[in-house]
Amino acid sequence: MNCIDLILKLEAEHSLTLPEYRFLLDSRTPEDEAFAKEKAVLLRKRIYGSAVFVRGLIEVSNICKNNCFYCGIRRANAKADRYRLTADQILECADEGYSLGFRTFVLQGGEDPLFTDEVLCDIIKRIKLRYPDCAVTLSMGERSRESYAALKQAGADRYLLRHETANRAHYEKLHPKEMSFDHRMGCLQTLRELGYQVGAGFMVGSPYQTNAELAEDLKFIETFKPDMCGIGPFIPHADTPFADRPAGTVKDTCFLLSLIRLIHPPVLLPSTTALGTIHPQGRELGILAGANVVMPNLSPVSVRKKYELYDNKICTGEESAQCRGCLEARMRSVGYEIVTDRGDIKK
Repeated sequence: MNCIDLILKLEAEHSLTLPEYRFLLDSRTPEDEAFAKEKAVLLRKRIYGSAVFVRGLIEVSNICKNNCFYCGIRRANAKADRYRLTADQILECADEGYSLGFRTFVLQGGEDPLFTDEVLCDIIKRIKLRYPDCAVTLSMGERSRESYAALKQAGADRYLLRHETANRAHYEKLHPKEMSFDHRMGCLQTLRELGYQVGAGFMVGSPYQTNAELAEDLKFIETFKPDMCGIGPFIPHADTPFADRPAGTVKDTCFLLSLIRLIHPPVLLPSTTALGTIHPQGRELGILAGANVVMPNLSPVSVRKKYELYDNKICTGEESAQCRGCLEARMRSVGYEIVTDRGDIKK
């Protein structure tokens, strides 16, 4: 069976075996990549038309108790310029986002111990009271079942927790010993059980990653079926142990975006800031590969550069929420329309 046959099988059955995923990743040609993109776009348009959903990203804190080897806001990075937004600052970001037409707010941060359940629940309740027609998404790392339940009770709709890699040995090469692959995967299961719309995801081209690990990531997406799947190229940060590692590529990321659309057709699939960082038209290329979500930045301009997970993150200009007109023009240039919508998954 050749790659075209496997792509057609994936389109029809939304499933391949691990060896088939591996063969597809190992053997693809540019023609195969173009074919996968064509099939992914047709499938995405059948479900969502030409709509691109926007999420207003609010980066609430770059303080993190963890020491992940790839991350610029890791605990051991003494050069990071740390900050933490107050509840009122977060509400001001939401106010501005609502006036700009955003109907989903994504609160993202490091695992900052000061963002307790009490603090986060108060913020969520205030946002939902003020904007009941909006969705609140959290991306605040690993927490206890009780914590996730309290945040859900307060009104959180979605939770993003990248699994980073579905291979245990690979996970252990990317994280310190105190972090657990089983705990990360268990958190995703807990979020699903509690009724969240759940987002997973992984880095493309991360250190020690081979196509064998990527095949496992695709199989995990196939079996877990996350409501959202955030993937982006690994980009090194100068103040981490992986500073000298090469970045992932646009080409690989876009091919994987196409495959994920074929694996799980209704998935909400962002075209990430990381893609836009490594290529001037990165987010457009992601949309053209099957993605249907963009997440412009609502954070105060004064802190955007400080939330630096990787080097050279774009943090002013057209990726910002305030330049919604610029973003709309970029999406129209490739045949898509930004929509004012909560953008829930279509089951």
